[in-house]
Amino acid sequence: MAKKKSRAKAKAKPKRKAKAKPKARVRAKTKSRSVKSKIAAPAVTSATTLPDMEVQTTNGGRLRLSSLKGKNVVLYFYPKDDTPGCTVEGCDIRDRFANFQQLNAVVLGVSRDDLGSHERFKAKFGFPFELVTDPDEKLCRAFNVIQQKSLYGKTYMGVDRSTFIFDKGGKLRKEFRGVKVEGHADEILNALKAL
Repeated sequence: MAKKKSRAKAKAKPKRKAKAKPKARVRAKTKSRSVKSKIAAPAVTSATTLPDMEVQTTNGGRLRLSSLKGKNVVLYFYPKDDTPGCTVEGCDIRDRFANFQQLNAVVLGVSRDDLGSHERFKAKFGFPFELVTDPDEKLCRAFNVIQQKSLYGKTYMGVDRSTFIFDKGGKLRKEFRGVKVEGHADEILNALKAL
């Protein structure tokens, strides 16, 4: 009997220790996230009108965003060229591009990738709209899309998939954050129709 009791106690002790460790880890992560968000928050602002900012686009173009007034504008921010989700999102917009044109909308895809990467991505999938390169994150930070992310237990700062719709007067009318790719092109079109 004494042997059975001691075995039961020995088994119970590791279980108690195993439960205590995850709680400590969760607390540590929560504290570090709150500290990072407090530090990052003051440095970024959200744009409410088309910013008076010059950007570099595919096909060797330079574009001042504020010059797009008079048209509806769709700025969609995505994490990385030629990755599965970003490819599906771009192709869905490509496949409905005629609908965007009927709604007098200019579509621009934005990521931190360089111009060469953008050119290859655009050519590979036949995108009829321009991609904007933002390696210094000025445009991303103007729209507050650089967020803390986690992958395989490691945290990093990355682009939160987001879309912003501006009316012909350059006023922000709709924003989508934390976008799920499936069905998003239709969401954008419905928002444009509602302007």
